[in-house]
Amino acid sequence: MSAQSNFFARLRSAGVSPGDTEDIRIRKSILVFAMGLMTAAPMFWLALYWLMGLQLSASLPMAYQLLSVATFLIFVKTGNFIFFRYAQLGLFLFFPFIVQLAIGNFIAASGVVLWGILAPVVAVLVLSGRESIPWFIAHIVMLLLCGYIDFELVGTSQPRPNVPLRTSATFFMLNFIAISGIVYFLMRYSAKEKDRYEADLETAHGLLKIEQEKSERLLLNILPRPVAERLKASNSTIADGFADVTVMFADIVNFTAIAEGMSPSQIFSMLNKIFSTFDSLAEKHGLEKIKTIGDAYMVAGGLNDDAGINYSEAIANMALDMRDVLANDTTINDMRLEIRMGIGTGPVVAGVVGTKKFIYDLWGDTVNLASRITSEGTPGTIHVDATTWRRLRSRFAFDAPQTIRLKGKGETVVYRLIGHSEAGQPGSGGLDRS
Repeated sequence: MSAQSNFFARLRSAGVSPGDTEDIRIRKSILVFAMGLMTAAPMFWLALYWLMGLQLSASLPMAYQLLSVATFLIFVKTGNFIFFRYAQLGLFLFFPFIVQLAIGNFIAASGVVLWGILAPVVAVLVLSGRESIPWFIAHIVMLLLCGYIDFELVGTSQPRPNVPLRTSATFFMLNFIAISGIVYFLMRYSAKEKDRYEADLETAHGLLKIEQEKSERLLLNILPRPVAERLKASNSTIADGFADVTVMFADIVNFTAIAEGMSPSQIFSMLNKIFSTFDSLAEKHGLEKIKTIGDAYMVAGGLNDDAGINYSEAIANMALDMRDVLANDTTINDMRLEIRMGIGTGPVVAGVVGTKKFIYDLWGDTVNLASRITSEGTPGTIHVDATTWRRLRSRFAFDAPQTIRLKGKGETVVYRLIGHSEAGQPGSGGLDRS
């Protein structure tokens, strides 16, 4: 049973090329299936006539089979599907007409010309609805021609096989049953193949959707969602100005000296644990991680138009959480690393750099200020600029202001963030831009 199934499976797939689309593969398979039915039918019909005592010539059925198999072998060898389908459709259409003329009239031949209806039916399945129209018209013409010949030959004494009326009636019934059966099985086979194709397509669509979701998550790990949507919709340059953004830098103190005695894999593992924790904190506080640069981490608030979030306060809360995690959680910071942080608030320009391996980055005096006051801090220090201090002073505690000299900026006042004030509670209330 399995060997027989494998044989028919190989037969149906004969002539199918690896580069064929699924639609072409189905059309080829349907035509081979139809050819198999029509090739077997003539000899089966001839055997029935013989069993009923009517000796008809086997030359036409044998000729049909030889022609049909020959076109199939040419198709398998050359892959010329156009030749194969028109050759088979031509045989489906004209062979029943020739057989009817050889046997006699409609009655004697039991309407064998009706088998020609398989030509337009198969044409619908292997060509298209529009392309099947000429085949249907040709079939009608064959029927009219047979009727005309029968009408013209009434009363004439043409030599023809003597087919008993009972035999003709029986074969009329058998022809209708056989034609109906073949049409049904062709349609059923076609529907089964298309259902299988749709199931495969649905599976492929599901896999594609999974891959798209993975790509979407990867893109959102690189870019903010609004920027990612704009990048997918257009190839134009993305650069936006923001009048008010809070930026924080954090870097590990004495990282170079610490890393000297470590292998690359150990350095990666150490930074990955710490920065992954910072990523979770950024998500918790509704902030946008911008990038990591070696041992430095950059995050910003105010880029996503979240009017309900006080992003300056959220940055401060995240900075305190980062400091506490590194000080208290040895599973994350088993090397007892310390960080220093700098926070600045003001205008920035944000955009996507490059066309390959692109990154989302920030530029401007606010970014430079946050970076420089970070490098001036001591271990565990959180420096903020004057603008940030004014926003946070009612809810957070600060040391007295310090004046530090920054390269390119001169004397700059900074404040050291200690923690939450006794009057204020950690949270993210409405934005205060005072």
